[in-house]
Amino acid sequence: MTSTPISFWHDSLEPGDRLEPRPALPGDRQADVAIVGAGFAGLWTAYYLLQADPSLRVVVIEAETAGFGASGRNGGWAVPETGAPLDVLEREGGAGTAAAMMREMFRAVDEIGEVSRREDIDCGYAKGGALWLASDTAQLRRQQRRLAMLERHGLGDAYELLGPAQTTARVNATGVHGSLWSPQAAAVHPARLARGLACAVERRGGVIHEKTPALRLDARKVTTPHGVLSADVVVRATEAYTASIKGRERAIAAIGNFVIATEPIGDDLWGEIGLSRRELFEDTPIFLAYGQRTADGRIVWGGCGAPYWFGSRPPPSPMRSPVIAERLRARLVARFPMLRDVAITHHWGGVMGMSRDQRSSVGYDPATGHAWAGGFGGAGVAPTNTAGRTLADLITGADTDLARRPWVNHRSPLWEPEPLRWVGVTTMMARLRRLERRERLRG
Repeated sequence: MTSTPISFWHDSLEPGDRLEPRPALPGDRQADVAIVGAGFAGLWTAYYLLQADPSLRVVVIEAETAGFGASGRNGGWAVPETGAPLDVLEREGGAGTAAAMMREMFRAVDEIGEVSRREDIDCGYAKGGALWLASDTAQLRRQQRRLAMLERHGLGDAYELLGPAQTTARVNATGVHGSLWSPQAAAVHPARLARGLACAVERRGGVIHEKTPALRLDARKVTTPHGVLSADVVVRATEAYTASIKGRERAIAAIGNFVIATEPIGDDLWGEIGLSRRELFEDTPIFLAYGQRTADGRIVWGGCGAPYWFGSRPPPSPMRSPVIAERLRARLVARFPMLRDVAITHHWGGVMGMSRDQRSSVGYDPATGHAWAGGFGGAGVAPTNTAGRTLADLITGADTDLARRPWVNHRSPLWEPEPLRWVGVTTMMARLRRLERRERLRG
């Protein structure tokens, strides 16, 4: 197992992209909209703002480089996630709200592909759908309940429960009791998508300053080590790194996630495995594991653990966890024994942002000029696209359905101060591990 800078995705960027940082903020500057964070949420917001009004002075600042965080390290899963339970959305927004929100996320999956084609972003976009595998009766019951909920909200046309034979016809995994299938999902190369999106923002007139961390956010200004960026609107899109900003330490908890990638797999072996349409696939115990077949014929496989670091301060990059990497390899080979002699070439980690009520939200307060998007919980590849379109509508004052969805201006409660937060999160994780072990023993 060899190390790589940051992630496999960063190790396989488009030719010529050497991750050389853009210039930092050159002293005090003015903008119409300042966006803090050059991950998916910040970049999609910039992109759609400039699409709506090319005259806007949009400036993005980033502590490292575009796509450095979770946007460049995730599993490349563009799947529809509503950011809150469907029943909660329906209760808050009225009849039909949950289905409308989910279908907006379906649109986000397609929109990522359309923008990638329009902007010539070579991110390996493949809308092959997704399979949520059930490897025991408990997991199968969870998928059955999930389908029943989706059907109750009028979304059954986009999901289907498959039996064991139907499932293994798509992906030849062992011990499968069935799966939940949806065509509304796509595999992407996330770092190429993020880096390409940053270039698209610049082509539309946006300015990106890297190596420019935000130290403090105040009304209509951002303080950095290089100067103050003043703007009519300041968008916080810092997700798991939010705790690094003074006064925002309890807004978002940073939860770890680790991933491995195999060497390229030969065609004969792919003939045994399946995934001919590059379907995404997920093993669904409580500590799930998720995978994709990459455009260059590898399997990228992540999950199997979610460590929390005191104070929501993740370790420096590149991040490693040999224990979780071995756990991932063991589960991958258990599901696909034909991979036992295939080498693991890359192992990396990243952090996802979790709100206290585990809900995603976007918002804008015209009185203070503060806007935000966050709390995507590791499932933000597609929802951040919807978030960017929503923030663009809110900031420009467009009267759209997006601006009225239940996640708009939702305020998650703050996390408890340390050490209570660390005790609570680690105790919850230990309880979930015990529950998973009991489920596995029952089969």
